[in-house]
Amino acid sequence: MRLLITGTPGTGKTTIARALAKELKLKYFNEMEVSVKQNIGHWDTVENELVVPLPKLKKALEKQVKGLKNYVIEGHMVCEIKLPVDLAIVLQVHPELLEQRLEYKQYKMEKLLDNVFCEGIEYCKKHALRKYGTKKVVCVQNNNSIKETLGKILLVLGKQKLLKSF
Repeated sequence: MRLLITGTPGTGKTTIARALAKELKLKYFNEMEVSVKQNIGHWDTVENELVVPLPKLKKALEKQVKGLKNYVIEGHMVCEIKLPVDLAIVLQVHPELLEQRLEYKQYKMEKLLDNVFCEGIEYCKKHALRKYGTKKVVCVQNNNSIKETLGKILLVLGKQKLLKSF
């Protein structure tokens, strides 16, 4: 099973992707970890973030998963590139809850508002649908607990079973 998990920063991608990978025994890849290890992109000191060219990220991730049949790739930029996956899961959060999460993470106000806006216009969902089509994209609300969100994803995947980890 080859999965992609994407969504606006603060929607719980990393937490959910790691838990899902553990639950289903899938190899886990995070776009930022791959970017750093492969020395892709540059650090923007003004925005305090890693700026990653999408073509290079796509190439690096494809190289990482080449020959693998079971993995999950996670990140907010992967909605903008087409990767070899069976299903793309877009995590979504109510914009007001997202704002609270990003405030807790101490995001700068401009970045916080930008991400809340992106969530409000369903940026990641729209891009994922363009790259993967309606048959390969499913949106999952992550407004409550990790266990509940994992349960929703497992239902979608037809893996209805007791969660071992939670």
